[in-house]
Amino acid sequence: MADQIARHRAALGMVHYILSGKGVYQCQGKTFRLGEGEAFLICPGELIYYEADREEPWIYTWIGMQGIKIKGYLERTSLVESLVFCYGGYPRLRACHERLFEAEQKTQSRDLLMNSILYEYLFLLADKFPNKKPAGAEKRSNYVEEVLNFIEGAFCDPITVQDIADHLCLNRSYLHRQFKAAMGVSVQDHLLDRRIRQACILLKNTDLPIQVAARSVSYQDALYFSKIFHQKKEVTPSQYRMRHQRRSQTL
Repeated sequence: MADQIARHRAALGMVHYILSGKGVYQCQGKTFRLGEGEAFLICPGELIYYEADREEPWIYTWIGMQGIKIKGYLERTSLVESLVFCYGGYPRLRACHERLFEAEQKTQSRDLLMNSILYEYLFLLADKFPNKKPAGAEKRSNYVEEVLNFIEGAFCDPITVQDIADHLCLNRSYLHRQFKAAMGVSVQDHLLDRRIRQACILLKNTDLPIQVAARSVSYQDALYFSKIFHQKKEVTPSQYRMRHQRRSQTL
């Protein structure tokens, strides 16, 4: 791929690997002039700009990564600061990059295959380019990981932010600051979003009554659940279900 990209804020984590040609990458106030064999990292939320050289425009391949844990995984590497690197000397990294493109052509269980390769790729990045951050920062990163895992396993139960803080033996305010700094949202907002996402799945794919769907994601009061759902999705649970059922019938 060869192109010129306007300045914008990145929505995904991405790695671009330059196959040939040259170009410029700008991020975090730094400017890099890159060429064949080099790669550059784009972290989610970063304001970036990259442009192909006019005389020798680059051709590159890229990997896109998204998900609530990607930012944390990338922060385990030194690339969040250096931003550029080479695959030279690390054939397994380049092989993972190439295997992701091959996996995209698969039809059966493609998502599982791509995720397995992506996690290997992230492991190799962290192994070859480790972040030498202080132990205290690493501990804070581990707290965030524990919060994500705890919520994923218990969001259907009536847990609160205080329950999560108690589980980690942390002060609630401290946990709030660390989590929001790492994830960009509060623990409460992430917990709410996870419950609403699960409710959407139930409303689209089952015929469960609204009150049962509400209880399935920890809300005993169906009216309160409907209010929260409307705030997040701008439609009521019933309207959401009808809209997606009509869409499925049309398809």
